[in-house]
Amino acid sequence: MNNFHKFPLLVTLLFLIFGKSVTSKNGCIQKCGNLHIQFPFHLKNNINHTKHYPQNFQLSCTDKHQTVLEFPKLSLKLFIKHIDYKTQKLQIYDPNNCLSNQLFKLGNSSVSPFQFHFHEFNIQRNVSFFHCDSKNGCLIKQRDSGADFIDPELVSCRKVSDVLNVGWMIEEWEGDDLTESLIMEWSKPNCSFCEVQGKKCQWKNGTRSGEVECFVCSSNGIARSTVLLITAGVVVGSMILLLLVNGLLHIYRYFKMKGDDMARIEKFLEDYRAMKPTRFTYADIKRITNGFKERLGEGAHGAVFKGMLSQEILVAVKVLNETQGDGKDFINEVGTMGKIHHVNVVRLLGFCADGFHRALVYDFFPNGSLQNFLAPPENKDVFLGWEKLQQIALGVARGIEYLHIGCDHRIVHFDINPHNVLIDDNLSPKLTDFGLAKLCPKNQSTVSMTAARGTLGYIAPEVFSRNFGNVSYKSDIYSYGMLLLEMVGGRKNTNVSAEETFQVLYPEWIHNLIEGKDVLVNIEDEGGVRIAKKLALVGLWCIQWNPVDRPSMKTVVQMLEGKGEKLMAPPTPFDSVGYDRTKAVIPTRHSSFELEVIPEIE
Repeated sequence: MNNFHKFPLLVTLLFLIFGKSVTSKNGCIQKCGNLHIQFPFHLKNNINHTKHYPQNFQLSCTDKHQTVLEFPKLSLKLFIKHIDYKTQKLQIYDPNNCLSNQLFKLGNSSVSPFQFHFHEFNIQRNVSFFHCDSKNGCLIKQRDSGADFIDPELVSCRKVSDVLNVGWMIEEWEGDDLTESLIMEWSKPNCSFCEVQGKKCQWKNGTRSGEVECFVCSSNGIARSTVLLITAGVVVGSMILLLLVNGLLHIYRYFKMKGDDMARIEKFLEDYRAMKPTRFTYADIKRITNGFKERLGEGAHGAVFKGMLSQEILVAVKVLNETQGDGKDFINEVGTMGKIHHVNVVRLLGFCADGFHRALVYDFFPNGSLQNFLAPPENKDVFLGWEKLQQIALGVARGIEYLHIGCDHRIVHFDINPHNVLIDDNLSPKLTDFGLAKLCPKNQSTVSMTAARGTLGYIAPEVFSRNFGNVSYKSDIYSYGMLLLEMVGGRKNTNVSAEETFQVLYPEWIHNLIEGKDVLVNIEDEGGVRIAKKLALVGLWCIQWNPVDRPSMKTVVQMLEGKGEKLMAPPTPFDSVGYDRTKAVIPTRHSSFELEVIPEIE
């Protein structure tokens, strides 16, 4: 479809090429206005016809599409109204209805090879010409000489001359409104017998005089202009047909793909039916959300709306984008949630798979996400306290531990961040949004991936580049470590500068906190210092660049459950020469990153 925007230009070029040649003519007939011109007549601007047609039958076609027969020696121009090829007669007229002016120039001269035609008696007459002051511009009027009556129109006119023995007479052409017209005829070449047979006439054996012959004007005689016109029509028609076929093919492929997606989803839901989730129609979803009235948020895969199953039960409805994906994200999230039953993971209440509409229905948490509670200790309106932060951190860790080792299959979330940790009424954390999750056997340590996935700032280095190691469940641990550091610092550890450079910030306060020099974190009591230091140490262990150096989530839970006195600070990757201890800079990623496929371990 990339070249179809050039189609209008192509059509324009075709008409520019063919437009001038497309005069109404073919191999036998030319046309000037509504007048058909054929042998022995021809238009003088046609070079080919000039070579093979009688010169005295040469016509001109004006800009107003008027056909003119010229007699240069007499300075005479006669306009032709009609040509009858069967009787070999033509009607002469004047566009200003002043034919007498032209006949005055003619006098009694002949206009060979044409003769004047009379309806009654083929006799010559004497005529007189008068000069009159006429309002219509016709200065010359003509009457028969020796008439018995006095023409009242000529009373105020002056006689100019008498012309004897003229062979013409002004008549009225039958069925025409012209008041002045003249009939002329020709005898040679005689083509009337060809016209009677429905054929055309031409010189015999290619000569320019003598005998003529009849022939049938077949399609082989079609002029070049007509061929070009037909060619243009074929080309344009073919392009339109190609455009139509291509469009229909794209529509067919689109609906076939959507049909395959729907069939895949239906097959999955049949297998999933044993979990007894509630299946909603799209009309149910609209009713539950009151017409999608209250939007809670929006992500890469769809928007989340507040809804009500009843007066007592509030829900959050995630409506997936209809135009994105192939149904795999929907299957992924529903299938994953069906295998999860944990206090720190959100519960899937139902789903919608109605045609192209897909939605997921979860419990509603009015406190929103953990992102709403990231604040420094001095912000008393938002800060939850170190004990509660530790409980939340431990709850998130237990939820991730359950995903990694508590299910039948290991589940790697791939999008651990504060927005995907919901807080219930008891300030207990709930992991959500499993659209990017992957399932793999527990005995498999690495995960097959072809593109980076997750939220910038929380994506493990190995997901960006294989130089840091294989992608595995340790990628979730890196994301969790970044989340821990943000909880301790009360602010995000990421920044996008004006130069569109994405930065992961490792603040100096983390090292000061570990060394007992808490400069930027104002901790009032000793217990808070101990918890903050423990969370910071665990976070630093989790964000080690080498996945092998990161602890498992089971170990992380044990570290958080302990008092933290025996925790040692991990090596920092910024101790090497050339690194800034305060930050590491990673180029901004605006789209998916194509990576080498990581082979799965059997």
